[in-house]
Amino acid sequence: KDQEFLISLHGKPASERFDYVEGFVIVDEGLVNNWRSSFFSSSNPVKISSIKGDGGVLYCLEITKNYEQGNGDSVDEEIQALLRKLSFIETSVFTTDVGYVDFLDRVHKAEVKLRYKGLWDVAHPWLNLFVPKSRIEDFDKGVFKGILGNKTSGPILIYPMNRNKWENRSSVVTPDEEVFYLVAFLRSALDAETLEYLINQNRQILRFCHDSKIKVKQYLPHYTTLEEWKDHFGDKWTQFNAMKMQFDPQRILATGQRIFDFEPSTVISKDDM
Repeated sequence: KDQEFLISLHGKPASERFDYVEGFVIVDEGLVNNWRSSFFSSSNPVKISSIKGDGGVLYCLEITKNYEQGNGDSVDEEIQALLRKLSFIETSVFTTDVGYVDFLDRVHKAEVKLRYKGLWDVAHPWLNLFVPKSRIEDFDKGVFKGILGNKTSGPILIYPMNRNKWENRSSVVTPDEEVFYLVAFLRSALDAETLEYLINQNRQILRFCHDSKIKVKQYLPHYTTLEEWKDHFGDKWTQFNAMKMQFDPQRILATGQRIFDFEPSTVISKDDM
């Protein structure tokens, strides 16, 4: 509810909204103080058990407020006015003041640290889903409080988006609801056993959505048959196929995705050239 309220403030004057909203879900105790977000302070470690996570799950919001020297004196008041409209555990609040470029570069800084530890070039069995708002509670119960257990091996981002902000002519497919959630499982596998475990967990999540008739759409999906791609695109398939035939009739681009059936390649020998 807090996230949906915050995105509804888009278009309001700068003093009446936050400039950035991102949520993340933590089910793994080890991730609480070990993820690229600036939400948690290393000097103020947090434990899920200490703040009574809902069913062992901790839901967090990272929000930012941009300001300049000209409005620096009023920014704290603006933040407090907005926070009073949200529901959260008071003792969990943590704030930090960083430069705008430092905020934008926070992921890269985490990358540098991981590269130094040799933990960057590993397998990343990520799964990105668009979940309809009407079923997000069912998804929460079945996945966050069910399938995941307490082993995720990476951050889980979650935040709602307005469908009307997406360009309908693009090839991205979204759920047929005005508000839908991005749920991004950004996991890392340090060994073959963990990789197999996470891949199977991704399959369980997709199977749960299918069996529960939660009409999720994958972002950057990987399917192996034309029928699966047609099902993914749904009503957009005819338009998408027509654009492919118009702009790439020789089917040169994106062959690795196997979205279209391809004719056997013609081999040309040097004598024929």
